[in-house]
Amino acid sequence: MELYSVEMALAIAVGFATMTHWLASMVENREPVSNGNRELADVDSPASLLSSAESSSASMVENPEPVPEENQELVPSTSLVSSAAPWQKYDVFLSFRGADTRKGFVSHLHHELQTVRGIQTFKDDKDLETGAPISSSLLKAIEESNFAIVVLSENYAQSAWCLEELTKICQCMKDKNRILPLFYYVQPSDVRHQNGTFGDALTKHGNSGRHNSEKVQRWRDALHRVAGFSGRNAQDFQTERDLVEAIVDAVGSKVRPIETEFIISSIHFEPFEATREAMDKVMEALKDENITIIGVYGIGGVGKSTMVEHVGLEAQKKRLFPQVILARISPEPNVWNIQGTLADMLGLKLVDETVIGRARTLRKKITSGDRILIILDNIWEGIELTSIGIPRFNELKRCNSKVLLTTRKRDVCYRMQCQASIRLNTLTEQDSWKLFAKEARNSFKTSTFYNKARQVSGECGGLPVALKAVAKALGDKELDEWNKAAERLKVSQPPHPEDEKVVFECIKLSYDYLKSDVSKSCFLLCCLFPEDYDIKIEDLLKYGIGKGLFEESNMQNARDTIHTIIESLKDSSLLLDAKGIKGCVRMHDVIRDVAIQISLQFFVRAGCELQYWPRIDAGKGYIAISLMKNKICTLPAEHLVFPKLHILLLQSNIMNNIPVSSFQRLKALRVLDLSYTAISLLPTSFNLLTSLHTLYLDGCLSRISNISLLGRLKKLEILSMRELPLLKLPKEIGQLTTLRMLDFTSVCVDIVPSKVISNLNKLEELYIQCDFADWGSKAEGSEVKGNTVEESEAEGAREETNASFDEFTSLLHLQILKVFISDPKCLPTDVEVKSNWKSFDICICRDPSIRESLLDPSSPLDSKADSKALTLDTTMDTLPKWFTDVVTKKTEKLQYRNCRGLVNVLKEYYQGTLHSLKYLHVIGPSDKLEQLMTTITPIPNEPVFENLEELHLDGVNCLKELCVGELPNQSLCKLRLLEVRGCPELMNALLQSNLLKRLPNLEKLSCEEMDKLEYVFSYEGSEVEQSTLTELIEMRLENLGNLIKIWNGPAPCEIFCHVKTLVVFECNKLKNLFTSDIAHHLHDLEDLSVEACLGLERVIEASEETVNDKIVLPKLKKLALKKLLKLTRFYGSTGSATNDEECIEFPLLEHSHVERCHIFNSPAKDMLVSMMNKQPVLIPMQVQREVRETHQL
Repeated sequence: MELYSVEMALAIAVGFATMTHWLASMVENREPVSNGNRELADVDSPASLLSSAESSSASMVENPEPVPEENQELVPSTSLVSSAAPWQKYDVFLSFRGADTRKGFVSHLHHELQTVRGIQTFKDDKDLETGAPISSSLLKAIEESNFAIVVLSENYAQSAWCLEELTKICQCMKDKNRILPLFYYVQPSDVRHQNGTFGDALTKHGNSGRHNSEKVQRWRDALHRVAGFSGRNAQDFQTERDLVEAIVDAVGSKVRPIETEFIISSIHFEPFEATREAMDKVMEALKDENITIIGVYGIGGVGKSTMVEHVGLEAQKKRLFPQVILARISPEPNVWNIQGTLADMLGLKLVDETVIGRARTLRKKITSGDRILIILDNIWEGIELTSIGIPRFNELKRCNSKVLLTTRKRDVCYRMQCQASIRLNTLTEQDSWKLFAKEARNSFKTSTFYNKARQVSGECGGLPVALKAVAKALGDKELDEWNKAAERLKVSQPPHPEDEKVVFECIKLSYDYLKSDVSKSCFLLCCLFPEDYDIKIEDLLKYGIGKGLFEESNMQNARDTIHTIIESLKDSSLLLDAKGIKGCVRMHDVIRDVAIQISLQFFVRAGCELQYWPRIDAGKGYIAISLMKNKICTLPAEHLVFPKLHILLLQSNIMNNIPVSSFQRLKALRVLDLSYTAISLLPTSFNLLTSLHTLYLDGCLSRISNISLLGRLKKLEILSMRELPLLKLPKEIGQLTTLRMLDFTSVCVDIVPSKVISNLNKLEELYIQCDFADWGSKAEGSEVKGNTVEESEAEGAREETNASFDEFTSLLHLQILKVFISDPKCLPTDVEVKSNWKSFDICICRDPSIRESLLDPSSPLDSKADSKALTLDTTMDTLPKWFTDVVTKKTEKLQYRNCRGLVNVLKEYYQGTLHSLKYLHVIGPSDKLEQLMTTITPIPNEPVFENLEELHLDGVNCLKELCVGELPNQSLCKLRLLEVRGCPELMNALLQSNLLKRLPNLEKLSCEEMDKLEYVFSYEGSEVEQSTLTELIEMRLENLGNLIKIWNGPAPCEIFCHVKTLVVFECNKLKNLFTSDIAHHLHDLEDLSVEACLGLERVIEASEETVNDKIVLPKLKKLALKKLLKLTRFYGSTGSATNDEECIEFPLLEHSHVERCHIFNSPAKDMLVSMMNKQPVLIPMQVQREVRETHQL
C-alpha cells in the first residue's frame, strides 16, 4: 500500500509538471520551433576579453552549468526523416478525384494506411463544388505531409482542385522519393503527354476562361513530372487488394522504416583497459534478463558518451538489439525534443500537441516492438522516464527492451533505479601514456625529455579529454616549455585525482598555449552558444568583425583567418567537427565548462529554458551576455546598466517588445542579435547604440515600423535582415557608409530605391536575393511609400524609381554579390569599371517561382563564401560583353532552367568563355535542345569543357542524343559525375563511342526515368580504348523501361573492373546484368542491388561452355535481390536446371537481402537466405529510395 501511494504521488507530480509545461507552451508558442526555422547566426567576439581571461583563476563564477539549446541537445536521427527537418503533421497526403475513387479504392487504401499500419494519412472527405477555390487547409496539409500518394484516375485532370493539389505537391516535395503516383486504370504515357481524357481536360480548362495560360501550363508540367516517377500501375495487379498491399508496403518502408542502422558520431575509437572493462560489464548486463536499466557513471571527459555509442553499435551487430536509439540529455531536459529524437529514430511521427499525448504514442511504439536499446546520454540530475514515453520496468521487460544511461554522478544511477551501475574509470598510467604519446606526435629523443613527458602525462589524471588537449598543446614545444607545464600542473593537483580541477588546469594549459589572442577570443566565443550546439563559423566571423578582432583585414581575409584558427583549435582538441553539418563546429561539454570558467566577464545562460530575465550583477563588469535560445518574454522595464558590455545575444526568445529605455546605458555595445524574436518596434533608445558594429534582425516575425532608426548607427559594419516582412529597402540604409556586409535574403522587398546601394561605398558583401528583381524599373503603380504593407496603405502613394544594376558595378570594394535579375535587359550594356567579384550567385530568370526555388532561408551562407554560380533562363548571346568578362568567364557552377532557346551547349561554351566551368545542370523543359553537343558546324580544335567535373540533365524533354560529331582531344577530361534523368526522347545508347572515349575520369553514372533508352553504353569500332571507364566506381540505372542491355555488343572483359556500387531498379526488359566474361573481372564490386526488374532471369549469364567456370566476387559485401519475379538463378545459362550447382562465391559477403523472388530456388538463394537470418538488419546498398523491410521469405 505504501509503494502504491508513492507511485501515485509521483504520477500526480509528473502530471502536474507536464500540465504546467503544456499551459506555459500554450501561452508562449503553440508548437515547438524546429531547428530548421530557428537556426541562427549572430554573435561576435571580443579581443579585450583576453586581458581578463588570462588573469582569471580556476574558481567558479556566476555563470551557471552549461545548458544546451533546446533543439541541439539530441543526436541526429538515423531515420529517413531527420530530427532537424521541419516538423510534419502527416505521414501521407492522399490526392484523388472523389467521384472516381472515394467510396471504394481510396477508402480501402486509407483504412489500411491509417488504421492497420498506423501511418498518419490525410484524406479530405469533402467534394468541392465546381469552380470553388481550393481550401487553404488542403494546401497546408500538403505542406505538413512527408509523402504523397497521387491516385491518377480517368477523370483526375477534370478537377482543377486536383491539379492545384498536384502542383502544390510537386512544389513541396521536390525529392521524387516523396511522391508515389498510382496509375488507376490509366496509361502513364497518357498522363505524361496529356493524351486521352487528360488532354481533353487540360484543353477544356484552357478554353474555359477561368484559368490563365500560366496556371494551365503549371498543371501540365506537374502531370508530366509526376508521370515520370516510379509508381504503381493498377493493371499490373490481379486484385485491388494486392494493389493496396503493394502501396502500403512501399509507403510504409519509407515513412515507417522498421529497423535502421545505428550510426555513431565517434569515428576513431580505441578501447583502453578501463574502457574494455566497462564495456564488458555493460554487455554482460545487456544479456542479463533480470536487468532492465543500466547506468554508466564517471567523471566528465572520461569518455562515457563515446563508449556507450560503441556499445550500441556492438549490440546491434551481435543482434542483441536490432534497434538502438539515442538521445543526449541536457542539465535542464527538454522533454519535447527528447521525445522527437527517439521517435525519429524509431520511424515514428508524433502528431500530438502535448507532451502527455506524445509520451503515450511513444510508449505504445516501444512496447509494440521487440529488443530496443534506448540510450540516454549525459543525465545530470535524473529524469522521469515515463514522462518521456519510455515504458516502466515490467513493460520494458515484456518487450525485451532496455535503457542504458550515462551520468557524471553515481547517485543519479540510484535515483534512476538502475539495476546495474557501472563505473568507467580513468585510464591507467600505461594507457594514459600511450594516448598522450600518440597525440603529441613527438619522438622524445632524450631520456630527460621522455621522463618529463611521462610526468606531464601522469598529471592529466587519466582523462582522455585532458590528455589530448595537453599533448597537442605541448607536442612541438622545447624541453623548457615541458618543464614549465609539468611544474604548473603539479602545483595545481588536488588531493583526489578525479577532482574536476584536474580537467580545468589541463584544458586551461592548452588554452594558454594558443598562439594568438585572436585564437583565444574565438575559442571563448564558442562558449556563448548552448551545449552540444552546432556553431556556424560564419557567426564567429561576424561577431569577431563586430568586436574588432580583424580590423586590418577585409572580410575575405578575415574569413580565411577564422578558418585557419578553427582548424588549429580542432587540432588542439579544443573544438570538434559538427555532426555532418558543413561550416559548423562543436565544443565538448567539458571544454565548454572550462571556457565559461576562464571567461569571467561572460554571463552565459544559453538554452536554459528561461522564461524571465535573470538577475545579473552589473558590478561584475560583463563584456558579453548570452541569453539565446530561451523563452524570455520581455526585457526589464528599467534600463540595462552594463557600461562595458560589448556583446548581447538575445536571439530565439519570444519577446515582442523592448522597453523604451533598455538600451540607454549600453553605449559600448558592439554586437547585438535580436534574430527570431517577435519585436514590432525598435526602442527609441536604439539610436544611442552608436558603437554598434554588428546587428542581426533576421526573422523578426512582426513588422518593424520604425526601421529608419537604423540610419543613426553610423559605425555599423554587419547588418543582417534576412526574412524581414519589408516591402521596401529603407532609404536610411544608404546613410550607413561604413557598412561592409548587407544581407536582405528572402525578404518580400518589391522596391529598392535608387542611390541607396551606391552610397555604401565600403560594401564588400551584398546578399539581396529576394522578391525584387526588376533593376532600373519604375515602382509599379508607385504605391509603396512606407517600408511595410501597413505603412503603405496608411501613407498613400508616390512615384518611386528602383535602383539600376549600375549601382552594383560602382561599388569598388564589393567582393561577394548574390542577386536575382528578372531579365537580361536589366543589365547595363556597358560599364565604366569592370568589377572584380571574387564570389557571386546570380540568377537571371523571368519566372519568380524559379527564383524562389533557389532560396533556402534556413541554410547558412557558404562556409568559405567562394562560390561562383550563375542561373539562366536565357542564352549567352543575350548577355552584354562586360558581363561575360566579369561573370561567365569565372563561372564554376552554371544552371539552365526552362531555357527554351537553348540549342547547343557547345555554342554556349564559346560565347560565354566557360573555361572555368566545373558544374553544369540543364533543367527542362526545353523546346530546341535535341542534341546536347553538336560539332556539325566547324569548331576550334581545342578542348571544350576541359574543367567540367559534373554534368546533370533533368527533364530535358526533347533531348535525343548527348553528342553528335567528334569532340576535340582532352574535352570533358575531368568529368567525374554524369546524371541524366527524365529525358524521355533519349534512345539507342546513352554514351556512344564518340563520347565514351572522352570520359577517362568518369567515376559515377546515374541514369533514371527514360522510356526509350535501349543501352547505357555502345562502342563502334574493333577495340575499346584502354582508358575507357577505368575510373568508374558507381552506376545507378533506375526506371529504364526499354533497357535491353547495359552494353551494346561485345563488351571488354575488364570494362567494369573498378565498379564498387551497382544499383538497378525497374529495368523490366533486362534479362541479365553481365556475361560471365565480365563477371570474372568484377574485382572491386562491393554493393549490388537489383530490384523490380520484372524480366530479369539471371544476374550473371553464362554460355553452355562457361557455365561450370567458377566466378568469385572477391569484395562483395552487400547484396540485395528484390521483386525479381522471373529470376531463377544468380549465375547460369538458358539450359541450367534450378538445382544445378552454381559455381559462384562471395567470400566477404556481410549482408544479403532476398525478397519476392518467387521462382528463385537455386543453391545461391539458399546461401543468401541463410545469411539473412544471421546478419543484423542494415540499410542495404546505400539505396536511398527506401529503407528496406525486414520481411523474409
